[in-house]
Amino acid sequence: MSVTESPREDYDVIVCGGGSAGCVVAGRLAADPDLRVLLLEAGGTGDTPEVRDPTIWMRNIGSERDWGFASEPCPGLNGRRAPLPMGRVLGGGSAVNGLVWARGHRADFDLWEAETGDAGWGYEAAVEIYKRMEDWDGPDSSLRGRGGPMRITRPKDPIPVTHGLLAASAALGIPEVADHNAEAMEGDGCCAIANVNVDSDGVRVSTASAYLRPKLGRPNLTVLTGAMTRRVVIENGRAAAVEFELDGAVRTVRARHEIVLSLGAINTPKTLMLSGIGDAATLGELGLPVVQHLPGVGQNFQDHILVAGCVFKYREPAAPRNNSAEFTIFCKSEAALPCPDLQPILEECAFGSEITRPAYGLPVDPSTCFTLAPGLIRPKSRGHVALTGARPEDPVRIHANFLSEEADVRALLRCIEICREIGNSEALRPFVKRELMPGPLSAADMLTFLRNAAGTYFHQTCTAKMGRDAMSVVDGALKVYGVEGLRVADGSVMPAVAGGNTMAPCVLIGERAADLIARDLASTTDFASWRRQGAAA
Repeated sequence: MSVTESPREDYDVIVCGGGSAGCVVAGRLAADPDLRVLLLEAGGTGDTPEVRDPTIWMRNIGSERDWGFASEPCPGLNGRRAPLPMGRVLGGGSAVNGLVWARGHRADFDLWEAETGDAGWGYEAAVEIYKRMEDWDGPDSSLRGRGGPMRITRPKDPIPVTHGLLAASAALGIPEVADHNAEAMEGDGCCAIANVNVDSDGVRVSTASAYLRPKLGRPNLTVLTGAMTRRVVIENGRAAAVEFELDGAVRTVRARHEIVLSLGAINTPKTLMLSGIGDAATLGELGLPVVQHLPGVGQNFQDHILVAGCVFKYREPAAPRNNSAEFTIFCKSEAALPCPDLQPILEECAFGSEITRPAYGLPVDPSTCFTLAPGLIRPKSRGHVALTGARPEDPVRIHANFLSEEADVRALLRCIEICREIGNSEALRPFVKRELMPGPLSAADMLTFLRNAAGTYFHQTCTAKMGRDAMSVVDGALKVYGVEGLRVADGSVMPAVAGGNTMAPCVLIGERAADLIARDLASTTDFASWRRQGAAA
């Protein structure tokens, strides 16, 4: 994927961050030949086998394509720091993650609509956006789309143990479905072979390849990789320019219409605060000027919690296939809950933490074992992101606060029970020789195991949430309160983390942001004159 090396002095729209949402915003807007768009991405192009090949996606974790974030010590994890991988490459998480396409439950979008008062975030509206995004090659459904930029499919040859997992889950009352993104996302749960974003040649489809690559070469689109956003320049209450670093030099480029932050749930609040947008007292303590007092910036941090995990030894070796995570479950920890709060997922290896892996002597060869990893997708625990200094070079502190709420502990203990019951079931006996981890433990020992094994699902979100309360950072149009010409379009705007893998909802956020920007441009009273001036400049 080629990129432009020479930026102009100004653009109509500047998108900071080329991740799951940012590539969508830039690609959609660049379809208008009269609109000059700049996309700034701190990472590289992602033109590597590790990005293209879904079977080796895990090699991206800890590489130069990962920001390498980690939480502060979490008391709920027995004082452990949780690694928090995030994509640092064109396509962001969609270029480095495990490729599970999960659109989210009806309840997610009902909440987003209620929080914003905007029906455009509601379930029916979300379905229509998803339908235009997708090129779905699975079973027909009025809820799925065909012909969109994101090709979504199901693995055609899943690893054999998935058949046993489907049967065992169904025996527990978790119905098997052909498509977990259709009608099942309006109900009480399901189990399924996971949807994945892979093309007909078996190559990953990221938002960079789907939305951006077709627009490269257009004179109105500039894409800069290795460009680190430092801050937004605010002039007279309006976002006027972006300061960024490229090739060791600090540069500034101006925006004629607006600036979009799509830097993710850690770097978006960091950039807002460095730009003078955040809690006034906190900014003042660091000597940062206060442009807009928004105490919610960096607060409300949420992430799905994944436990590593319930590990079972195969009777016969089975090498990983496809995306190495071909099966998933959506279910409830308590029957009375309105929607699923658990999402166990198959990991086609012995998946352990830095404590549990050596403690249980887990094998390295992925063909010897599989893991059914318990996952919590509606956590009650909340954290925050904090600056450590006033310079862009100063790192942030991420207080994840995992398992700080007792309700999360109860839910995940129940999820471990479910995963162990499935793994030791009659339906799995043709595949499973024995359980390796955690085994039958006392209540106290199982709680210790949970705290030693829990970590992240890599779904950091919610630190610049949309809504109408005092802690909201953006409104339903994704505009930052109190600052003209500045929007946020990434997972940080979620009021609560979506109930499933977050890539698909982030792509939806990017689509909606592009719609909102285009609508504002079209409603500008001097739009025709503005466009003529821009084209002539």
